[in-house]
Amino acid sequence: MTTALITGSTAGIGAAFARRLAADGHNLVLVARDTKRLGEQATELHDRHGIEAEVLTADLATDDGIESVARRLGDRKHPVDLLINNAGFANKGRYLDVSMADELKMIKVHCEAVLRLTSAAAEAMRERGRGGVVNVASVAAFVPRGTYGASKSWVVQFTQGAARDLAGSGVRLMALCPGFVRTEFHERAGMGTDNIPNWMWLDADKLVAAALGDLARGRTLSIPDPRYKALMGLVKVTPRALLGGVTSKTGRKYGPQ
Repeated sequence: MTTALITGSTAGIGAAFARRLAADGHNLVLVARDTKRLGEQATELHDRHGIEAEVLTADLATDDGIESVARRLGDRKHPVDLLINNAGFANKGRYLDVSMADELKMIKVHCEAVLRLTSAAAEAMRERGRGGVVNVASVAAFVPRGTYGASKSWVVQFTQGAARDLAGSGVRLMALCPGFVRTEFHERAGMGTDNIPNWMWLDADKLVAAALGDLARGRTLSIPDPRYKALMGLVKVTPRALLGGVTSKTGRKYGPQ
């Protein structure tokens, strides 16, 4: 049985990955900050699917937290075959309304942690000649939307660049770019969601199924829904100056309240 490590596993997209991978027979390493929730999740998945679920409590906004997960990824005796870098969050407020400490925390989790954990996993995977990494970004990566969008854009560029460098090694890397997904994400960020149209919402379990399919096909970028694929196609042909104004208005309408 192969082993998958999932950061931010106890809620949202991370929890959906855990459910799907456990159902498919993968052993899991579940990573989050809440030890109690991790334990409950591990017990449920073990009892339901008969897999082994290891718990690793870590805060990826800290050096110690990142290092503890990196050590687990580098354990050659208990290898990790698939890394899902899912941990992330959003800040409520526009640029300069958000404290510098919170902005730097976001960059730590979205960029530094992703870099260090991907590197730890990919190095061990390259030695074995097989493995996969999914770095969860966002469609916000393709539009000018402050620190959140910029950090997710970094995830996309880094992942696709690393995937090219590791081509032929047996290690697959893919950036996953979902749109609005019905999870705890927006509630935790203090974002209102009542004004988001129903058609913009995605189901987390269907998103994960599409993402794993794209990874199996060797894609380095996954936008797992035809609606958002069409929207991102429009983004590509929209002048940047106009796009900045549109996304600013859209962010105020559908983003933090």
